[in-house]
Amino acid sequence: MRGQNIYTNSNQEDTMKKAQGICLILLLFMTPGTLPAYAEWPAISFSAIASGFDRPVRIVNAGDGSGRLFVVEQSGTIRIVKNGSVLPVPFLDISGRLMSGGEQGLLGLAFPPGYASKGHFYVNYTRIADGATVVARYRVTADADIADPASQEVLLVVEQPFPNHNGGNIAFSPADGFLYIGMGDGGSANDPNNFAQNLAPLPGNKRLLGKMLRIDVESGAAPYAIPIDNPPMGGSQSEIWAWGLRNPWGFSFDRATADLYIGDVGQNAWEEINFQRASSSGGRNYGWRILEANDCSTPFVGCVPPKNYSPPVFAYSHARGCSVTGGHVYRAAEFPNLNGVYFFGDFCTGNIWGLRKTDAGWEKHFLADTSFSVSAFGEDEEGNIFVASYGNGIVYKINQSILLTSPNGGEVLHSGASFPVIWQASPDMVSFSLLYSLDNGTTWKTMDRGLPGTSYSWAVPHFLRTKRSVRLKIRGFDAQGTKIGVDRSDAVFTITKF
Repeated sequence: MRGQNIYTNSNQEDTMKKAQGICLILLLFMTPGTLPAYAEWPAISFSAIASGFDRPVRIVNAGDGSGRLFVVEQSGTIRIVKNGSVLPVPFLDISGRLMSGGEQGLLGLAFPPGYASKGHFYVNYTRIADGATVVARYRVTADADIADPASQEVLLVVEQPFPNHNGGNIAFSPADGFLYIGMGDGGSANDPNNFAQNLAPLPGNKRLLGKMLRIDVESGAAPYAIPIDNPPMGGSQSEIWAWGLRNPWGFSFDRATADLYIGDVGQNAWEEINFQRASSSGGRNYGWRILEANDCSTPFVGCVPPKNYSPPVFAYSHARGCSVTGGHVYRAAEFPNLNGVYFFGDFCTGNIWGLRKTDAGWEKHFLADTSFSVSAFGEDEEGNIFVASYGNGIVYKINQSILLTSPNGGEVLHSGASFPVIWQASPDMVSFSLLYSLDNGTTWKTMDRGLPGTSYSWAVPHFLRTKRSVRLKIRGFDAQGTKIGVDRSDAVFTITKF
């Protein structure tokens, strides 16, 4: 699903495979509020929180304080996970309105700011008559867990010339409150009609294909308003915010910074993550079909990047996967060492990566090789991150797999005394090493290694004067002695004399 090119001919495929030898360029740049660079990444694990879903494609929260998760099923229903259970009655069932299968179906869900008082929400689906993309508004009933399927208000229709590359994700920006809509290039292979680079008017709103749209659906204007600061595109303002996208299946906003991350599914060679700062004025061109990631696509050699080109901040070749699933930035309080990590994955291989901005630029890290068919990431109201597996219909919560709980920062330890070091770890970690730092993590000394269990009695060393910038680090190893997890105290603690 989502961009495996059923229309690609063998000549195109062979030519594109030759392009894989071209080196990937990783764009590095500084941004305000970036994280410090760490030498090691926290390990992650997954806990199943709900199951039984039919081809889950989105995980969304309503932002209404209810703690519910809404799971979008491609077949046309939205299910609610409430208090740890999947409710038996769907929140919404519009399966009779849409085509479902392949890359078509119910593909997007977004709740507006202030949903608790407004009682309406938005969906994106491919309609049954012709597969066109429909963005519509629905209303909830007196029962907060059930919406009214008869309340549909169609806001936007975009004709789709082919059944693939529909995009489908929709989301409200926390910065401006506008609705963003990810539109694929209309399908087939290699964007045969060049929709992604076209800004001229076309019948059936097809010039919106291959674009990121930005519209105001909460102003009261019918069916919606064009934000006054949308960039002039093709000589005038329109719904178009950015262009040059192939199939932006998963995009999201960082709830802390309002920065935009876009996972754009590639053709035959590269999958990419694009990034846009919250301060952007729009108008960025992400290159497709001229470029696939940083490689020439049309033409295959000698291409010229378009004006306002914005290269990906990360791309991976089809040696590592074939269909990127864009994710979310972790912002929950439960695992501070995951803060600021953008999680994303691959539908075909189950690989999951982390990406984060640091004071040195962008860091990437391979985090997990899973058996999931990664179709969606989502976040709850606290900023915890979840991942859906399309094939088995299970939603998992992402956790840190090793966690140092004591000392974790702020404690005062006395030299010469014993102090209990305590940690938590996943079952695949069978031995541990402990290290300590006296300079806030710049340098480390080994305390002990080959430790079993999840606790250790530390004989706190003697020092002539008080040490105020002490941290501990725990490393976990599997049965083969391979390091598979690491954590350190979240903040410094103090060692003082009696």
